[in-house]
Amino acid sequence: MALFRQASVKNKLILTSVLGSGTALLLVGAVITSYDLVSLRNALVRRMSVQAGIVGANAASALLFNDPESAEATLAALKGDPRILAAGLYTEDRRLFAIYGSEPLNGKRLMEESLSDTRDVHRMRGGRLVLSRSIPFEQRTIGTVVIVSDLQEVTSSMTRDVVIFASVLLISLLLALFISSRLQRDISQPILDLAQTARRVSQEKDYSVRASGERRDEIGTLVTAFNEMLSEIRQQEGELRAAHDRLEQRVAERTVQLQAVNKELEAFSYSVSHDLRAPLRHIAGFAEMLDASCEGLNDGGRRCIQKISQAAGRMGQLIDDLLIFSRMGRSEMQAVTVNLASLLKEVLVEAQPDVKGRVIDWKIEPLPMVSGDRAMLRLVLANLVSNAVKYTGKSASARIEIGVAQDTDREVVIFVRDNGAGFDMTYASKLFGVFQRLHRADEFEGTGIGLANVQRIINRHGGRTWAEGELGRGAVFYFSLPRRLEAAA
Repeated sequence: MALFRQASVKNKLILTSVLGSGTALLLVGAVITSYDLVSLRNALVRRMSVQAGIVGANAASALLFNDPESAEATLAALKGDPRILAAGLYTEDRRLFAIYGSEPLNGKRLMEESLSDTRDVHRMRGGRLVLSRSIPFEQRTIGTVVIVSDLQEVTSSMTRDVVIFASVLLISLLLALFISSRLQRDISQPILDLAQTARRVSQEKDYSVRASGERRDEIGTLVTAFNEMLSEIRQQEGELRAAHDRLEQRVAERTVQLQAVNKELEAFSYSVSHDLRAPLRHIAGFAEMLDASCEGLNDGGRRCIQKISQAAGRMGQLIDDLLIFSRMGRSEMQAVTVNLASLLKEVLVEAQPDVKGRVIDWKIEPLPMVSGDRAMLRLVLANLVSNAVKYTGKSASARIEIGVAQDTDREVVIFVRDNGAGFDMTYASKLFGVFQRLHRADEFEGTGIGLANVQRIINRHGGRTWAEGELGRGAVFYFSLPRRLEAAA
C-alpha cells in the first residue's frame, strides 16, 4: 500500500486497471472452475451409479442362489471401465460375497464402512470415489454393490481447466496492461504536465508559465483553475514588487531624514554641552564671587545669591540628564551576558553616600543572568535604587526590596519595592515621561528624566516597564528582560 501511494499517477492508473481486470477474471475463473469441478464429480457419480445398478441387477440371481462364481463373473465385466479400480458384492448380512480387482482390494475397509448405512451413498476419500448401491428384490434388499473408482478424469479435467484459465488470465492481464498503458496517457499526461509546471513555479518562482491541456473534463477544469491562480499570483507579485519598491524608496527617504535628525541631535548635544554650560558656569562663578566679595550684604541678599547658585546647579544637572537621555536613544547596544546580582552590588556601593546616616532595611533576593547591554542595565538599576532611597527619606523605618517577580523561559521580571512616599495610581501613566513628576521639587529633588531613561533602555532591550503604588504606602517598579536579547528583535 505504501509503494502504491508513492507511485506516479501513470503507474497508479496502470496498476488499477490491471489489478481490477485481474481480480474480476480471477473471480470469474474461480466460479467457473468450481462449477466445473462440481459438475464433473456429479457426472462421475451418475455414471458409477448406472454401473452399480447394472451390476446389481445382473448379480441378483447369483446372490439368491448363493453362486459366488457367477457373481465374480458379473463383476469382471467392470474391467471394461478403466476408471473402476475395484468392486465388491456383499450379502444382506454384510458379508463379502464376491470381489473384483487385479490385486487385494485397497478400498475394502472403506466399502465395509459404507455398509453401516443401508441407503445408497457415495464418498470421495484419498483421491477415490467409493459408491455403494443396494440390490433390491421383491421389496427387500438382498445385497449391496460397492464400486471404487479413481478421480483421474476429474483431476485431468480440472488441471486442463486451470491451465486454460491461467493462460487466459495471463493473456488478459498482458492485454489489459497494453491497453491501459496506452489509454492512461490521456488521463495522466495532463496531470504530469500540471505537476511539472507546479514544480517549476515552486523552484524558479516564475509565475509566467502556464499549464497545457485544454479539455472539457475535470482535469481541464483543474488546469484552467491552476492557470487562473498563476495569473492572480503574478498580478499580486507585481503589486507587491511595486509596493516593495515604494517602501524601499520611503525607507531611503526616511533614512536620509533620520541622518539629518541625528546630525541635528549631535549639533544640539554639542550646543548643550558647550554653549549652555558656559553661561551656567559664568552664573555660578559670579554668584560665588559675589557671595565672597560683598561683605555688606544682609541675610536676604545672601539667600538670593544662594538660590542663584542652586538654580545654576539644578540647570547643570538637568543638562546632564538630557544629554544622557539623548545618548541612550542613539548609542549602540553591546549585547553580553550580564550578572544582575553583581551589577546590583556595584550600584549599592555607589549609593552608600546617599544613605549615609540612615537606617534602611535592605532585602536583596538572588538575581539571574540576562542578556543585554551592561552599561545600560546598570543605569536602570541605579535609577530605580536611587529613587527608592530618595522616596524613603521621610519614612521612619525605610525598607527596600529587590528581587525576581517572574522567571520563565522567555523573560525575567525584576522588581524594586519600597515603603516610601508612593504615588497615586491615577497618574501612573505619567511616571515614565520626560520631566513628569508626581511630587513637588521642594519635597523630593530631581529632574524627572531618570524613569524616562529606564523605560527607553528597557524598550530597547525588548522588555516592558510598569509600576504600582499607593500614596504614603510605597511603590514597586517592575521591568522585564527577554532571556535572549535577539528575542527582542
